[in-house]
Amino acid sequence: MSDSVTRRRFIGAAGAAAGGMLLGGAEGQAQAAEARKKLKIIAVSCSRRAGATTAGGLKIALEAAKAVAPERIEIELIDLAGKQLQAQVAAGLEVPPGQTDDFLPIAEKLADPQVAGLIIGTPVYYSSMSSVCKDFIERLGVFHKECTLSNVVGGVLAVGAARNGGQEVTIMSVQATLHAHEMVVVGAGRKTTRFGACLWANAEGGVEEQTNRAAAEDLGRRVGEVALAIGKPA
Repeated sequence: MSDSVTRRRFIGAAGAAAGGMLLGGAEGQAQAAEARKKLKIIAVSCSRRAGATTAGGLKIALEAAKAVAPERIEIELIDLAGKQLQAQVAAGLEVPPGQTDDFLPIAEKLADPQVAGLIIGTPVYYSSMSSVCKDFIERLGVFHKECTLSNVVGGVLAVGAARNGGQEVTIMSVQATLHAHEMVVVGAGRKTTRFGACLWANAEGGVEEQTNRAAAEDLGRRVGEVALAIGKPA
């Protein structure tokens, strides 16, 4: 995939024209206006364990984001467990013969002009992000040249093996990459952890443990609130 990937490449003027032919008159204009009001928030779980604490925390965050404006905000969780992101593509290398590149359909989802928020979740490895998260971030470079993710609201959730297991350091490391895309980076607000959602994997009750749930909810709420305030990305 070239560096010139933009939302327009995936959505395209052709798609807009086709939609215009299908929707005519006042009814079509009303439906088009309603579609423009919709915002989408995507969460990406960068854990090798499908459906584990990282994904569970992101589900809670997404539900909280949607609750900000249920009629306007749509949500989606992308779980990277088991997917091949082919990080070498970010360095200009080709995908080895016989291997797949699972990043392409993910890029199409992120290129949707209705995407107003992106929440990245990662387990903590020695006070740093997972290798899956690093691969994902490197592949996001395809959007960097034209700042396709500019003004998209970004939030980060980190899961550590201890209550204070390097989550905030990891969160700030991921946030630094989002700033490079001109994203609007938010934390979890005033009630819980400041920088993002800090979850403890070994808490009794797991992701539903009170502190874990509160942190995920606060992050999702902030992403939803700010995305709604900014409106649809340009």
